[in-house]
Amino acid sequence: MKVKKLEINIEEYTDFEELPDEYKKLLKDAGEATESSYAPYSEFHVGASVLLENGVVIKGSNQENSAYPSGLCAERVALFYAKSKYPDVAVKAIAITAKSEHFVVNKPITPCGSCRQVIAETESRQDGKIKIIMAGQKSNILVVEGIESLLPLVFQEDSLKKK
Repeated sequence: MKVKKLEINIEEYTDFEELPDEYKKLLKDAGEATESSYAPYSEFHVGASVLLENGVVIKGSNQENSAYPSGLCAERVALFYAKSKYPDVAVKAIAITAKSEHFVVNKPITPCGSCRQVIAETESRQDGKIKIIMAGQKSNILVVEGIESLLPLVFQEDSLKKK
């Protein structure tokens, strides 16, 4: 038997002002995106903003449906729109945040499993890592470089191909 150790590097910012300006703008855009969230069931409003290599920022928000599996998370809304509108432009970074009227979101919002897989596919398509910036309403801000930091042993395209 062999034991392998996985190491994850996470940047943690305790103060919004410590962030690089590019991250501040993306988090503000993600916060603005929460305003277009459709979340009548969970009342948990998530916003995401995607920065493309060409400088364009795409915003997305969660869109719920009474048949829960039919809704979409903010991250996937933003990433799918970005790739449909700018198919040949790489995604540089994604920022994610959330708010609720019923409680303070005091932990950074991390992508769900489905969103992590979509981020992994996006990185694979563009052959490059995406900076992932995560915040809550009143929380430290976490930043990771690449989805493998959030999804070790990721399922990838080469798993589907015969060798």
